[in-house]
Amino acid sequence: MEISRKKLREEVLKRIKYVKTCVVARELCLLVRSNRAVLEPKDVKEVCFYISTLCKEEGCLEPSVLCQKAAQAVSSKDEKKYLELCANSCVKCGEQKRPRPKKESYVA
Repeated sequence: MEISRKKLREEVLKRIKYVKTCVVARELCLLVRSNRAVLEPKDVKEVCFYISTLCKEEGCLEPSVLCQKAAQAVSSKDEKKYLELCANSCVKCGEQKRPRPKKESYVA
């Protein structure tokens, strides 16, 4: 009984960490991308750097680097490059850490 409780606890903590980092990062990214017309460049830059730290905390280095580069592109006023980097980061983010659903074992 205690072993299954510990295993379940580990799974729950892993999902909590995923929500604290990956889900929040993706949600923030979506908010910034869909509302960039009303945000100041400094707002976008600040949020992109924060998203980058969330990705880095979860161990997703490539999306983290892409978010940092997107934040720098906002500073240089290169919107096309910013949007491209941001889109690539979102794609990489989606490929990485999504938890796999647990397969129930079927016993006949």
